[in-house]
Order: sequence, then C-alpha cells, then structure tokens
Amino acid sequence: MSPSSDSKLPNPIQSVLSMPPKWLHLYGDFITKNAHQVSQIESALRSLTYIIPGRFRDAEIASESVHSGVQLLSLYHDAVLRGAITKIPALASRIPSPHARYTRFWTAKSRLYRRIALLLQVVQYTELLWEMAAKRRGERVRWRVVIVLEVIKAVCRLLLMRITNSRPLVTPALPEREPLPTDDGQDDGDALKELMGEEPSLTGMNGSAKTSYEKEWSMPRTGSILPSLPNPGDISSYLQSRVLTADDIKPAAKLLNTLSGSGQAAEILHILSPLVYAIALSRSKNKKSWTPWIIGLSIEYMARQLRDRSLRSTALEQEEWGKRYWAAGWWTMKGAFYENVTKGLVNGARRRMPSLVAGILEDYEYLWENYYFSTSS
Repeated sequence: MSPSSDSKLPNPIQSVLSMPPKWLHLYGDFITKNAHQVSQIESALRSLTYIIPGRFRDAEIASESVHSGVQLLSLYHDAVLRGAITKIPALASRIPSPHARYTRFWTAKSRLYRRIALLLQVVQYTELLWEMAAKRRGERVRWRVVIVLEVIKAVCRLLLMRITNSRPLVTPALPEREPLPTDDGQDDGDALKELMGEEPSLTGMNGSAKTSYEKEWSMPRTGSILPSLPNPGDISSYLQSRVLTADDIKPAAKLLNTLSGSGQAAEILHILSPLVYAIALSRSKNKKSWTPWIIGLSIEYMARQLRDRSLRSTALEQEEWGKRYWAAGWWTMKGAFYENVTKGLVNGARRRMPSLVAGILEDYEYLWENYYFSTSS
C-alpha cells in the first residue's frame, strides 16, 4: 500500500478525541429542546433528596452526593440554555431583569469574573458534601475543611468585588436560568381559541398564569407575528409591561454603584462574617456558648449599619440587600441560638406532627446539630 493511501486513512486517535465534543453538542441540543422537562426532572431529584427517610443518619454522603450532582448538572444546563436564549427571537426581545443584565455583562466582559463566579458556585453546591466526608476523619479535620472552604469563598468574593471595581456582590454571581417559551403546538391551539372568541389557556411552561398580551400569534401563510390585544379590564398591566424604567435603559455596569468609604467597609465585613464565625465556632468547646454566635452576628450587624442608604442606591442593590435580610434568618438556626432556643421549639413542634413529617424533621434536626454548612447562607 502506498504512503499516499495510508495518509487518507482516518486517524483513530483523532476520531476518539472528537467524540466527546460531539456528544456534548448533541446533549446541549437535547437540553435546549426539552428545557421544561429537564427542569422538572431536576426539581424532582432535589425534592427526593430532601424527603428520603433516614437521609442524614444512614446514607448522608450518598444522598448529599446525589443532591450536589444535580446542582452541578443544573449549573451546566444553565450555561447551555443561556447560549440558546440568544437564538430565540421571542426571548431576545424580552427585557431581562437587572440581575440578569448585570451578571451577563460581567461574565461576557471578564473571563476571570466568569471563572471565579463558577468556582464560587461549585464550592457552595458541594460544601456540605465536603464537610460530611471530612467528619468521618474526625472533628479536627472537619473544622479545617470548613475553614478552608470559607477562606476560598471569601477570597472569591473579594476578587469579584475587585474585578467589578468595588461594586457590591450579587446572589448568585452567575446569570440565572431564563424560562423558555412553550411548544409551538400549544401556542397555535391557544391562538385558534382566541380567534374563535374562546378563552385561551394562559399558562406558562412553569404552570404560572400568563396574561393574554404576552401571547403572540404567527400567521399561517406569511409567518408574520402579530401581538395579541389585551383584555379590556387589563389595560393598565398591558401598558406597564411596555414601559421602560430608568434601570432598563441604564448601562449594565451602572446597575450597581461603586462603593467607597463606609459602603466598601460594609461589603468587606459582610464577606468576612462567615469566615470569622467559623473560626470562632471551631475554637469553642461548648456548643451552647454564645460567644461565637454574638461575634458573627455583631459583624453582620455592623455591615448593615455601615451600608449606604442614600437615595443613590439602585434597585438591584436594594434587591440584593433584601435577600441578605431574609438570609439573616438563618442565624436562628446557628450555634448557641439553635442549641438554647430553636432546638426546644423544634422538638415541641415535632411531637405534634404526624409520624411521617416528624421523621423527616428529626432527620433535619440531626443535620442542623452536626453540620455547619447545613445552615450556612
């Protein structure tokens, strides 16, 4: 056989190396075409790991591995669907939320921001699994792992703050998944009902109610898309949905103001608060001691007092601080407050519940009592 004929033979190594990208491309197409069903499966798997009887006592690592795996897989699905959204005209014309605009801007502008935000998200999804694995080697190893993970998260957040020119952090740091439109068959059926004077089924892909003016009708012959008219009693909502606010036309980078002085100090204290609390808790030998809990809560309180409350605060910044206020409720499930106050209330409530619900709640009590990251916000 001549050398020229040998050169035309396919290289088996190249063929093997080219297979994974093809599989990923096929998998990405499958996720894009079945986004609604995939989201339902993810939600069902998460719910299953929440309610498995004896989850935390007998098979805690196995169950948490499933939960972390679903979270990581959802993170990949989010990236796939973000790329698909730009190719869908119905979503390209939709005004994104301030959080989506801001995070998309920084992930597109800075590769370093995208990688650090991804690392932070992965650590948050797997931190409880790492703690469970470390606890099997002893309490000292467990607390070392907890502190290392808190250091990683604090460093990631400080770097994100530096990359964004001292702007506040947003939760999550990556863009959230956008809902995809419903199937064409359902849209055509609803459009036909509307033309016949019947009430269409105004539900979105997540089961939520959808107003009539959000539906579009495609003309069968020309393919032109016509918007549906609003209901006579829903004119105000129709007009409000088409009004652009100041944040809608503001550049994405300006959706959060640059921090300085006390505002910057407040953000740094908010970032370091979990790390300081974990270090104080690791050095305390008594679980009912109030010292670590008071230290952590005091730092969080100082951050809230130092934040900038002036009129220049943007809507996205107020939304982020609203999330932080709700997350502060986890302090009732931490440390000395849980051991001295919440634990007794939970035990009293569990005795009045049905056996199935009480069993699940008892498993969660085991989790709250033995793992730091189970109540970490």
